[in-house]
Amino acid sequence: MAWGRRPIEALPTSSTASLSAALAASDSADEAAFAALYAEHFPFVWRCLRGLGVAAAALEDAAQDVFVVVHQRLASFQGDSTLRTWIFGIVRRVAHRYRRSAQRKGSTAPLEHEPVSPEPGPLEKVQDVQAAGFVERFANGLDDRKREVFVLGILEGLSVPEVAETLHVPLNTAYTRLRRARLEFRRALEQRAERS
Repeated sequence: MAWGRRPIEALPTSSTASLSAALAASDSADEAAFAALYAEHFPFVWRCLRGLGVAAAALEDAAQDVFVVVHQRLASFQGDSTLRTWIFGIVRRVAHRYRRSAQRKGSTAPLEHEPVSPEPGPLEKVQDVQAAGFVERFANGLDDRKREVFVLGILEGLSVPEVAETLHVPLNTAYTRLRRARLEFRRALEQRAERS
């Protein structure tokens, strides 16, 4: 699988805990273990980068940068947190760097369109694109703290204790940020419905 390409939809799903334990137990992960880590965590990395505001045209490069860092630092992973939490820390830093770089360079349009899936009908496809665009614009309008909680808690479906652990914040802080993000999202949905 090429590093810069988005993988096919049918990815293997192995236990994160068992993969984390296997990787932590070895001093350096072999190529097969890293390929399994990549296959398991790439969709999560891709969605988080997108949710954290990385432009569609830069997603492949950003995802590759994340896994380059993961590969370089995998031996230093101590298991103090889950592997997914550790990877999200890298994703967050890479996303921040890409957003900051995009702000400095100014707005750029992607050179190619995202491929259209042949499975859903035209109406469903339009609705999906509009909904995804709405969620993306909403997430981009949040401050970084609420956006991180929104992406992990709402879009990725992590529990609030997992969100708190991932972001290294107190549990009540994670609950508060998630509640505020949900409230803002509900208001944005209501405003969108009024305009329609």
